[in-house]
Amino acid sequence: MLIREVILENFMSYQYARIPLKPGVNIVCGPNGSGKSSLLLAVSVCLGQSYTERARRLRDLIRWGKDQARITLVLDNAKRGRRRPVSKFNKDQVFLTRVLRKDGNYWFSIENRAATKHEVQRMLSKFGVDPDNMLIIMHQNMVERFTVLSPQEKLQAVEAAVGLESYRKNVLQARKKLSRILSQEESVNKLLESAEQTLNYWREQYDRYQQKKQLLIKRRFLERELAWAEVQKREKIVEEIERNLRQEQASLEEVEEQLRALEERQGKLQKDAETLKMESQKLYEERLTLEREKARQELNVSFCTRLLREVEQLQPFLLKPRNPQLTLPQTFELLKIRNLKEIIGNSNEQIGKLVQRINEIRTRTQRLNEELEKINEAVVDCKINLALLQYRRESLEKTLKKLNRQLHAANLDLKEALAQAEEKGSRIVSVRSMMEILDDIRTVDAHLMAMADVSEDVEKMYESYSKLYLELKEKAKLVAENREKALEEVKTRMEAWKTVIRRLLDRVNLQYQRILMESNAVGEVKLVNENDIEAAGLQLLVGFKGAKPVPLNAYTQSGGERSTATMSFLLALQQHIRSPFRAVDEFDIHMDPRNRETIAKTLISAVKGSDAQYVVITPSQITFAEEDIHVITVQNVEGKSIIREVA
Repeated sequence: MLIREVILENFMSYQYARIPLKPGVNIVCGPNGSGKSSLLLAVSVCLGQSYTERARRLRDLIRWGKDQARITLVLDNAKRGRRRPVSKFNKDQVFLTRVLRKDGNYWFSIENRAATKHEVQRMLSKFGVDPDNMLIIMHQNMVERFTVLSPQEKLQAVEAAVGLESYRKNVLQARKKLSRILSQEESVNKLLESAEQTLNYWREQYDRYQQKKQLLIKRRFLERELAWAEVQKREKIVEEIERNLRQEQASLEEVEEQLRALEERQGKLQKDAETLKMESQKLYEERLTLEREKARQELNVSFCTRLLREVEQLQPFLLKPRNPQLTLPQTFELLKIRNLKEIIGNSNEQIGKLVQRINEIRTRTQRLNEELEKINEAVVDCKINLALLQYRRESLEKTLKKLNRQLHAANLDLKEALAQAEEKGSRIVSVRSMMEILDDIRTVDAHLMAMADVSEDVEKMYESYSKLYLELKEKAKLVAENREKALEEVKTRMEAWKTVIRRLLDRVNLQYQRILMESNAVGEVKLVNENDIEAAGLQLLVGFKGAKPVPLNAYTQSGGERSTATMSFLLALQQHIRSPFRAVDEFDIHMDPRNRETIAKTLISAVKGSDAQYVVITPSQITFAEEDIHVITVQNVEGKSIIREVA
């Protein structure tokens, strides 16, 4: 256990109260507004929970008319084995106090000595308590808030509650280290790339010095090859345009033939559609007549049936001797029961025939509608195809005009190219494209320009950069080896994290399913995105009353189902939580009586036999038969909360 006693002075509705807490389950119950939740709020404020300080101004928690409030927790510092949780204090009890003042001054004290919040947190960590973890202290509505947490937030809360944060921190530290190495590797690679580019430059300078004479001859040959390559290109353009003209003309004739065929098919389909519509209209009118007759017969049956039922209900009274004036046979003869039954029978028979005919008409109408739908679809297809073909015909006509203009211009360009090529020399048949020849010319020009300013220091510079390049290459190799080691470390730590998380969730999942079974439900605790620690999350699935398990959220399940599923998960997690103190306010919100009783008994069973201390706050009157629990009642009398222990 953690807290032996809570002492409140001028805190909210408490003027002065001493609330003893015991190991196991402590039930705090009482009517709404009596001050139950204020008790848990006081414990949270004294433990330094961030949630309470963000939610409101602490000075608003001071009792009305008072200038100061004091909360004191008597912590259990008894030995666990050979050591005390806080070895600094060689005593079984440690007093943790928080004082709140109206002027906004708040402070902690440990054993009547002023302390910082950091010192309080450090002391609580020795007890294994993290007051900011929702799974350890759940205030009002936090059961609902837990439902809307993201899977990642749920998983991190579980890790903190069971003491597995170190595994996550190890993975994140390894990834941070890997990130630094990758950044270093990127910098070295950039330097290496820059050195390589510079080295290549000086190598090229040295080689080009020997090639300058050959480059001038090559350039003249390339100019001649380029001129005749231009002629070949123009000839191919003319041939291509002529071939396209023939193809486009053939395509235009084909389109016009398809247009004529589609127009004939569209006319035939429209006639067939009109015939089917007329037949469908006749069937509709006949069915309307039959439906009216069926409704009339059904009304007749309903009326006669009700009349016959009323007569049969009068029969016991007519048999009694207190009505001597009217005998039962006379009554039946008067109401003509037989005639009513015959009318009902005839009407039912007529209804059966009408239904049979209506079904036949419905079937026939359905077939006609299907045929009509197919015809309409075919008509639409025809219209679409006609529009497409008409558009294609117009496009082809425009293309033909354009190609004729292009052919005239291409012939003029060909004559001009022939004249220029003949000036360069006799014809050369080139197997390369003009772009390739131009690239060669540009390359030769670049080489010639570079060679104009080549200095005598080229060889010296080349050797210098070769040495630098080799040094950087060796460093890049070393950084790459470090990267591989860091990757392996990340992988190892990630596997360790996944292993402990899987083991934990496997055990929690079995317990979660067992608890849900008591509430006539099924579910599962799943680890999602386990290969990415930052995206990894915890997903709770639950299904009630035979439904298939679905993710727990604020929209799928009812309020009671969400509360039951959340509490089932918390109870399944109990044996793994390292904190000796846990608390929940209104765990049974929206629950039906059966689930409330099931969860309550499971809570006691989960805590029983351990050193855990559980504070449960509920407005319900809970009865635990033959259970070893500590019940505390809270009543508000004339604005003061009064505490009573129930034996």
